[in-house]
Amino acid sequence: MPKRVPSSALSTSTEDRPVLPDTVSARDLLRHCLATVAYRGGKTLRDAPDFFPDFRVADTSRSPAQILAHLGDLFEWALSVANGKQAWQDSKPLPWPQEVDRFFKTLKDFDDYLASSEPLHASPEQLFQGPVADALNHIGQIAMLRRVAGSPIKGENYFRADIACGRVGKDQAAPKGEF
Repeated sequence: MPKRVPSSALSTSTEDRPVLPDTVSARDLLRHCLATVAYRGGKTLRDAPDFFPDFRVADTSRSPAQILAHLGDLFEWALSVANGKQAWQDSKPLPWPQEVDRFFKTLKDFDDYLASSEPLHASPEQLFQGPVADALNHIGQIAMLRRVAGSPIKGENYFRADIACGRVGKDQAAPKGEF
């Protein structure tokens, strides 16, 4: 069996941020994943140029606005799965500022449910491997499109990022290790 690396070994410094204890629940780890989605998503959405929501690399590719609408749909779906009333919808993109707000609202609604004592009607692992992992993929697409559109986001040492369970809103902590 491989030797387990303590989570504290992942950071260059743990003095400036809390480290999840080894006894953290799967539900809390899923909430930390949502906070990571909010942090990384916020970084890719912040200060996007005015033309960016409709930018396309090909006629058949999704625009950033369409990808962002899909992200909102993913987290509405995740909440519906978690509360046992699974429903999917394909939303048409709202104007960019409203779609950004919707993204963070759907994250918060899902996080609020996970923070409650309500039962999960799917395992945390399923909720991660479905909507959360897909969201991380799509945030990467938006980051890539920012670069292709001539408005790249800065790289970052994400071990130093100030990410915490429950922090899923639009106002994310400032990056600590951009380069």
